[in-house]
Amino acid sequence: MLSLGVAAQGAGCVFMFGLPFLIPLLRDRLDLTLAQAGVIVGAPSAGMLLTLIAWGWLADRYGERLAMALGLGLATVFLVCAAFTTTPGPLAVLLALAGASGASANAASGRVVLGWFPAERRGVAMGWRQTAQPIGVAVAGAVLPSMGGLREALLLMAGICLVTGIAVVSMMVDPPRGPAKPGERTDSPYKGSTGLWRIHVASMLLVVPQFATATFALTYLVAERQWNPATAGQLVAVAQFAGAGGRLLCGRWSDWARSRLRPMRRLAVLNASVMVLLAVAVHMGSAVGTPLLIVALVISMSGNGLAFTAVSEMAGPAWAGRALGGQNTVQNIAAATTPAVLGALITHTGFGAAFGLAGALALVAAFATPSDAT
Repeated sequence: MLSLGVAAQGAGCVFMFGLPFLIPLLRDRLDLTLAQAGVIVGAPSAGMLLTLIAWGWLADRYGERLAMALGLGLATVFLVCAAFTTTPGPLAVLLALAGASGASANAASGRVVLGWFPAERRGVAMGWRQTAQPIGVAVAGAVLPSMGGLREALLLMAGICLVTGIAVVSMMVDPPRGPAKPGERTDSPYKGSTGLWRIHVASMLLVVPQFATATFALTYLVAERQWNPATAGQLVAVAQFAGAGGRLLCGRWSDWARSRLRPMRRLAVLNASVMVLLAVAVHMGSAVGTPLLIVALVISMSGNGLAFTAVSEMAGPAWAGRALGGQNTVQNIAAATTPAVLGALITHTGFGAAFGLAGALALVAAFATPSDAT
């Protein structure tokens, strides 16, 4: 069940976050500017933001298998239609619809982990689930640039969604649902408590250092440290996989500690400390900035699964899908705005100020993270 959940989310990540690998094809085949191509590759993420909570509601009400299978099936249809579209406007709309459909796995796969794994193993399981994004991006990076054309690439992504959707329909079994256990709430977990809201806020703040390093690491290494772009890209890719491993280790840590929030808070403090050291090193032009950048990139990725596990557990089975949809929504809003805001800051003040701001926000996230008793 965990493998199917990871595969479903990874299939969506291939086209949601792998489309930037097709920018040269988009510009060549459709005669687009870089800005226009950016709008098209960002369309799936925009579509995803509109439907995450709705897919979570569907998973809460009718089950994870239906939500994931329906979403992947619709994404397949929209990607096939996009493959045979030759004008930019309709292509962006179809890709946005594909993203809105593929978002089903983001909420539903989290419910699978909550339902099938006991608390003492749930952190590692959610860590595996959170590796879907780097795995999906890695698959896209390995395969898409070598495709012969834009149509072939889109059809391949449609095929991945189709095969994964068939696997979900054939093998997925929804977690058992019985009557609510004594003390288990069935009403909205947002009533009478600030715990979930604080986790959402902390997670949104922690997205900033993650995307500050992931987005600008290569640019910093090339522009400031005079690295070869190919070598810098390989180093960043290795760091991405190390971050995926870090998610598994943090999940194990939370299982051992029997807490998601204490590790999340401590990791936020560590994240802030490394980002501030990185900012100082970059501002001084020190070569230490390069290893610190890689360390910051890995640490900022590692704690992602802790918040998702905490949200699903705090929301309970009746509301987990909607709460995870909300969690994904706030994180993706931060992910969409961080590159533009920090890019402008870097343009005017340099990399050091941007990394320092990201570190400050990570420290605020540590204070925003609630206690286990909240």
